[in-house]
Amino acid sequence: MTLIIAGERSGVGKTTITLALLAALKSKGLNIQSFKVGPDYIDPMFHQYITEKPCYNLDPILTSENYVKSCFDCHTETVDYSLIEGVMGLFDGIPEVNKKIPTASTAHIAKLLNIPILLVIDCRRLSSSITAIAHGFTTYDSTLKFAGLILNRVASDRHLELLKTALEPLNLPILGILRTEDNITLPDRHLGLVPTDELPQLDSILTQLAELGNRCFDWHKLQPLLQTESFDFIENNPIHYSDSIPVKIAIARDAAFNFYYPDNLEKLQALGAELVFWSPLKQTQIPDDVQGLYFGGGFPEVFAKELSQNTSALQSVKAAILAGIPTYAECGGLMYLCEEIMDFEQKFWKMAGIIPTTAIMGKRLKLGYYQAKILRDTPLFAKGTIVKGHEFHRSQLQTESIAPLYEMQRFKTTEIKEKQLEGWGHLPNLHASYFHLNWGAYPEIPIRFLRYCQLGKTPS
Repeated sequence: MTLIIAGERSGVGKTTITLALLAALKSKGLNIQSFKVGPDYIDPMFHQYITEKPCYNLDPILTSENYVKSCFDCHTETVDYSLIEGVMGLFDGIPEVNKKIPTASTAHIAKLLNIPILLVIDCRRLSSSITAIAHGFTTYDSTLKFAGLILNRVASDRHLELLKTALEPLNLPILGILRTEDNITLPDRHLGLVPTDELPQLDSILTQLAELGNRCFDWHKLQPLLQTESFDFIENNPIHYSDSIPVKIAIARDAAFNFYYPDNLEKLQALGAELVFWSPLKQTQIPDDVQGLYFGGGFPEVFAKELSQNTSALQSVKAAILAGIPTYAECGGLMYLCEEIMDFEQKFWKMAGIIPTTAIMGKRLKLGYYQAKILRDTPLFAKGTIVKGHEFHRSQLQTESIAPLYEMQRFKTTEIKEKQLEGWGHLPNLHASYFHLNWGAYPEIPIRFLRYCQLGKTPS
């Protein structure tokens, strides 16, 4: 059936509970597929570390409702168990007039896939009022199905007794009870959790989570709910192409660059591309004979010193781009191609020098979905194309683009007046911006990029 883990708000412990469930299932030797609602990159890294499978984002704004359905169907066909981690609070998303359920919320995905919700409630500083919270969430929209509750951060046996007594009239199954676990901590920083590549103690933490999961959940009731079943959604195989474009693409992937949607990489491979992964942190040059470069997001500001000291890699990247190799760079990739990065300590570090500006780290977080119009032909888009993407960063560029790629406005359902220009396309073979794109529902994006790499020019 599969369950979707939802919270009554952000910070209730959804990720810890999801990881405990996944780790417990993995410890039983079971074959699991996980998903994450929304555009997040970091939580899926933890899912993948446990399941040893890519975690797929279910985001109807970045892709489409049909793609969410087909992606979920395709990747649950060959596994026995699956689990979806929600985003923020159950009903947090993009509100629409006359609609109870906001777009791209956890509730939206639960309804779209007809999947029961397992609601996590943070029980700190809470006793009898839990009844109103649980009742409100489970009755607000009658089209949603609820499998039960997870009570998190329960303080004591007496506290648990009060909670159970209060909840009894609602007749909602309690499928998990977790006490306050101060000894299990996932470290975080300015964009969320610290990624898996930077946590040498992760195996120890996951062992603790597996023990927690095996001990604290009602597996007799829970495990049957996590078993997958066959669906009949549209576009049963979302990564099938008749095209074959056998080009070699260098993908920057290491601790500094690790924000990639698996859909994007799999679509490149499905089109016949050979993906060669390399490390701008550790390798001295880009791989030989590549026809395209792809720099994902990540944390180049955290590794700015190491990146700056690898001068041979920087020179190799600059020479390749100036020689005309088609290049796509998102967010952290954009920062790497700048002249410099100024880190949080206001130290400057030399970068590749392709984009004539400095990326400056700051306190202000830019976060949200945007709709953008393409202003010029690029390796990914024809001029005039409309796309949707997501931004999540604390840096900004010191100077405005001399050749912006996008005219952007925040994605909403009502009219938007403010617009902005973004992206760098001052070289015909370069597409660099803060804009994160999921190519899942847009096969024309990887096709155009690979054709450009194959031909060395914009495909006609």
